[in-house]
Amino acid sequence: MNVNFYATLRPIVGGRTVKLDLPAGVTVRELVDVLVERWPPLRKQLLDADGELYRHVNVFINGRGTPFLDQGMRSIVNVGDTIDVFPAVAGG
Repeated sequence: MNVNFYATLRPIVGGRTVKLDLPAGVTVRELVDVLVERWPPLRKQLLDADGELYRHVNVFINGRGTPFLDQGMRSIVNVGDTIDVFPAVAGG
């Protein structure tokens, strides 16, 4: 499973895309848990004090933000899905 990272998250994971070997049927929430376990500095960037995804962090599965998926963070991620993780970026 490939996960694409953007902006300030790339230096933390060491590049644009990382490959993860995850079992079939993993949820978005489980994916995020694996990410912060593998790269502990991501926890501060992705999760609030309650362990929930910050509102300004975007996790997209096949171009759809997790709030718009049928099951939200409980949605299943398939091996061939396109996964993108990025913080909101301001600029002009």
